[in-house]
Amino acid sequence: MRRALWAGAIIAVAAQAAPAAEHCAADRIEIRTESGSEAFTIEIADDPTEQARGLMFRPSLPRGHGMLFIYDPPQRASFWMRNTMIPLDMLFIDDTGRVESIAVRTDTYSTRGSSSEGDVRAVLEINGGLSEELGIAPGAQTVHPAFKAAPEDAACPE
Repeated sequence: MRRALWAGAIIAVAAQAAPAAEHCAADRIEIRTESGSEAFTIEIADDPTEQARGLMFRPSLPRGHGMLFIYDPPQRASFWMRNTMIPLDMLFIDDTGRVESIAVRTDTYSTRGSSSEGDVRAVLEINGGLSEELGIAPGAQTVHPAFKAAPEDAACPE
């Protein structure tokens, strides 16, 4: 009886430490904030053609959706909004999945650039103003398979 309780406790602790499987899918990203977590359905832009086009020429982006630009290796990232019709928040995310910085409510159709402060693994674009509304700030932790150097409690199984 004692062994069964002990084994059950170990399983429960292990389940709490690892992210839920649905948050480790390639088309979803979880962002953990001080007040909870938010999940987004995402498109992946991981090759130069997809990254160059991004969300340009789209009239809208559904709430709870976004585009994740993945860089391998991590690098300094810079974006402009020249042909982008919707204001966006850009979350610059380091190799551990931590939000490094955020460009909030970028100007549509602008050639003014928004850049990461250092090398990043990814950039997540979501609707403009949504990061502030949801309490997403620098230091927030993301959960996605792209972040191989994530801390154990945010790492996706390989």
